[in-house]
Amino acid sequence: MTGSERLSPLPEGRSHSPASTVPKQLVANPPQLLILDVDGVLTDNTITLDEDGCERKRFFVPDGAGIRLLQRVGVGVALVSGRQSSVVAARARELSIEHAASGVHQKKPHVIELMQLLGVPPENTVYVGDDWIDIPPMSAVGLPIAVANAIPEVHDVAIATTTRPGGAGAVREVCDWIIRARGDHERLAEEVTR
Repeated sequence: MTGSERLSPLPEGRSHSPASTVPKQLVANPPQLLILDVDGVLTDNTITLDEDGCERKRFFVPDGAGIRLLQRVGVGVALVSGRQSSVVAARARELSIEHAASGVHQKKPHVIELMQLLGVPPENTVYVGDDWIDIPPMSAVGLPIAVANAIPEVHDVAIATTTRPGGAGAVREVCDWIIRARGDHERLAEEVTR
């Protein structure tokens, strides 16, 4: 864990996702697995190429802290990106995410295989997406979520939409929802802040 991604849930009343905004479906089916698209969800969809063709992506530190909090309460996290990118593997290593795949153009079969491998049923799996390529895997899980700046078609298949855009807190918001839906917020806040 990098020093900038300390485990620090926001105090009650200052959270991006107070308990009253947790989607009811997450409470009814407490998530065991969070699967994230990368570009447009973990990043702001911006890719920078230097003169040597090296790719750079920007990641929002609180999103990484939220992932760390989920891992701490036993929720699995996986990344599935449509673009082939070594940056995805590097970010996954940094966050200790074991299941990270890039260059996956048919995401639905990959997501189904991942749920089977991890023994998590669809009704307890969250997938967060933003674009057309995410619609098939969203249909394979019970808890599909759209980021605020997703395309309209993604909003149409989602059970909930974040208030924050991709790459700017949407993932942290979803992580907070999951922690609250599972009833782990108070215990986790006590552990992290003592």
